[in-house]
Amino acid sequence: MESKRQQKVASLLQQELATVFQRDLPHLFPGLPPGISLVRVSPDLGVARVYLSLLLPQGSTGGQEQLALIQDNLKGIRQALAKRVRQQLRIVPDLVFFLDDSAAYAAHMDKVFGDLHIPPAPGEEGEASPDTDGAAPKRPKLFADDEESN
Repeated sequence: MESKRQQKVASLLQQELATVFQRDLPHLFPGLPPGISLVRVSPDLGVARVYLSLLLPQGSTGGQEQLALIQDNLKGIRQALAKRVRQQLRIVPDLVFFLDDSAAYAAHMDKVFGDLHIPPAPGEEGEASPDTDGAAPKRPKLFADDEESN
């Protein structure tokens, strides 16, 4: 459970990192800059885990390449972030970047569920079962009053 302070710092870092990627350091990212899906901050506010969602062409393996590019330029990213949050934070946390694969996982699960073939239960195909002879099914008798009304 994150404290209110952790949540506020995580939200601030998420907003400011997105701005850094889009405005301050766009030359680092060919094409679209990565989106920041989630930021988690340690209880001592010393480490921030940043989860990146990358918009890549289908079947591309550029995610690891772009993550390596971010790791190589970590010092510049942290300095640009420090310029933006210097009024709100005393110390800029160490940044650790991870790829967020939740969108790919959701697409995979959607494909798995789409490929499932579930046969209908017996009696649901529209054909009459042998004991009903096409009539509406009888309601079960729960109380003695039900027997009298029939």
